[in-house]
Amino acid sequence: MLIKRRKFIQMGSLATATLMVPKFLKAFERNGIAAVPPGNKVVVVLQMSGGNDGLNTVIPVANDIYHNARPGIGFSKDKVLMLNDEAALHPELTAFKGLYDDGSLGILSSVGYPNPDRSHFRSMDIWQTGSASTEFITTGWIGRYLDAQCADCGKPTQALEIDDILSLALKGTKEKGIAVKDPRRLYNTSHEDYFKQLAAQHHAEEHEKPVDYLYKTMSETLSSADYIFEQSKLRPSAATYPQTELGNNLKTIASLVMSDINTKIYYVSIGSFDTHVAQQNTQQRLFKQMNDAVGAFVTDLKNNNRFEDVMLFTFSEFGRRVTQNASGGTDHGTANNMFLISGGLKEKGLINGLPDLSDLDEGDLKYKIDFKQVYATMLNKWLQTDDKAILEKSYDHLSFI
Repeated sequence: MLIKRRKFIQMGSLATATLMVPKFLKAFERNGIAAVPPGNKVVVVLQMSGGNDGLNTVIPVANDIYHNARPGIGFSKDKVLMLNDEAALHPELTAFKGLYDDGSLGILSSVGYPNPDRSHFRSMDIWQTGSASTEFITTGWIGRYLDAQCADCGKPTQALEIDDILSLALKGTKEKGIAVKDPRRLYNTSHEDYFKQLAAQHHAEEHEKPVDYLYKTMSETLSSADYIFEQSKLRPSAATYPQTELGNNLKTIASLVMSDINTKIYYVSIGSFDTHVAQQNTQQRLFKQMNDAVGAFVTDLKNNNRFEDVMLFTFSEFGRRVTQNASGGTDHGTANNMFLISGGLKEKGLINGLPDLSDLDEGDLKYKIDFKQVYATMLNKWLQTDDKAILEKSYDHLSFI
């Protein structure tokens, strides 16, 4: 049966994934080698979507301004996980407290950017592109990292997002990461007769250039699905993870980290942290999921001697207002904290102290660290690449690596 071009263009999730595959992924197959070099460094980005309230995450529990601003949702010392006399973690973050105690957790406070935007969509774009608030960029900071690696085909690299849809962060000018929720599902879908017919028909017919490109990229996706699936089952994690979406996603990442796939960056999300109403219940539920999944992931990496080579960091598109609202929640704010988790940290604990609640900008926290400094540090010191070329500007590096 003849497969019409329109039907092909209207393909579902696999077609979407097709347009997100780096060409250099084929290099793994062609060379027949996929050995990961010793000390291969990996970044795991955990996006906390919705604007997490940083002040009830890393809590200035001894600060009277905090308690006066949050009479209904603030935490007292007897309810939290104390880090020192002034700071504490949310009570659900028990695994994070353990990481703090063993020296593998770093906390950056007051992270943001100049002229902050309080729109979820715009601020997330700024974080994902690594741009200034006055710039509008259509490529992501990880996508540009992939573009930069493209010139070095002898050392192929890759970025994977554990999701069905690729985020802007992983879209470059020439190269893109690939979004894959489940390697087995992508593999099974790619082996359906429909896609085999498409590939066979392409060899028998002439097509104009745009459709020819789609067929070519589809072919690369089918090959990539095989490769990713084979790697994911090479050393499947035997560890116990919570049966949550984030737990399953981090288990997939762990299996790939411990395989021979040379993936440098993994991207995964949890949310929504948009807690305008009844914040305590929502944050407690999400923190429970995040804590248990990250705790299992770290234990898995430690047991397999990979924790020194993996850096997980969290971010959210903005923090919340210092003062609670009338609905038992908090509204969109500005600067926020970030967690850094690795066995390879050089600076640990409360790296730059707590936010200054006595020096606010119309009720919002002032940023002290530009988030692009964190990206620049990750790119330069962890991934050993030219951060200035990727971020298109020079930023001071931080010393946590």
